Amino acid sequence: MKRSHIILIVMIAVSGAFMIASVSDSSSYADFAEAFENPEKEYHVVGTLDRTAEIVYEPEKNPNLTGFTMLDNTGERRTVWLNKSKPQDFERSESLVLIGKAAGDEFHASDMLMKCPSKYKEEQRFEYSDNLSKPTGQ
Repeated sequence: MKRSHIILIVMIAVSGAFMIASVSDSSSYADFAEAFENPEKEYHVVGTLDRTAEIVYEPEKNPNLTGFTMLDNTGERRTVWLNKSKPQDFERSESLVLIGKAAGDEFHASDMLMKCPSKYKEEQRFEYSDNLSKPTGQ
């Protein structure tokens, strides 16, 4: 067998092992109940910000820590500690996706994705018609 063939086979084997390892280690979507049943595993938890609870962000003490309460899609309420600064327009978010692990009675998130309200209002949307008129003067 040629040396180039051996190198190619080794590269394919290494890339296959890498793909299998990354799939088995990836996190999955869950609610708080499942995340707290398996605290050692990382999950994506989808929910909404509890606007009745206080948001804790004290940049003079720790600029990379934000605390808040979130309701998951089943309605379970948990305290969340995000290891990042408070995102802009956080209070206006429609939904949140937390990426992290359960720790005691709290959820510790390493990252968060937000769905913010659309900057376009319903009445500002354009309606298109098939009956477009041709420009005049042609």
